[in-house]
Amino acid sequence: MARKITDLTLTLYDGMRGLETEPRTLFADTGYNTTTLHLYSHAGTHMDAPLHFVPDGDTIDHVDLHVCIGPAEVIDVSHKEPNSRISVEDLAAHDERLYPGARLLLRTDWHRHAEMEDYRSHMPRISAELAHFLVDRRIALLGVETPSVASLREGCGAELTQVHRILLKGGVTIVESLAHLDALTQDTVHLTVLPLKIRGCDGAPVRAVAIEA
Repeated sequence: MARKITDLTLTLYDGMRGLETEPRTLFADTGYNTTTLHLYSHAGTHMDAPLHFVPDGDTIDHVDLHVCIGPAEVIDVSHKEPNSRISVEDLAAHDERLYPGARLLLRTDWHRHAEMEDYRSHMPRISAELAHFLVDRRIALLGVETPSVASLREGCGAELTQVHRILLKGGVTIVESLAHLDALTQDTVHLTVLPLKIRGCDGAPVRAVAIEA
């Protein structure tokens, strides 16, 4: 039976936030092309390591690969308004899917804003109450289509720190800036989301892929 593979990753490109590239060698000069990348650890679709917000937290090279590969529950919360908080009540109808070890992908369709000015300022985000709830449910991975699980607006630093710390200290692996969850046709998909293995780093870009039978 044919399988449908959907790329859930934003494309990295020179000049986007967090990435600059420059030619290292040119085919005309050396017979081959190579490129030097200046890459921010949270550029594009990426995974947060606990160290990102927990001073003594694990680094991205120690992420449990069992968490990165396996079935994932896709939950549609695309009805949420810009700059709103996703609450426990928004997930109430999916209680049986929030089991220990679950990988949870929240569809907001916010990837459509990736090239817009409001992408980082007006996204729907995770409430602190929901973060605590997901930790209590022992969720293994939370993936969102926004550049952060918490607000990036000026003056919201306390919220940014609080929500990240709740999740990361609670053992929830965070994947941010996913894309194309609206292209999925099944509520449960096979997810592969692997970060670059960078020693001692607080996060890394990932290639995220969903497979549907």
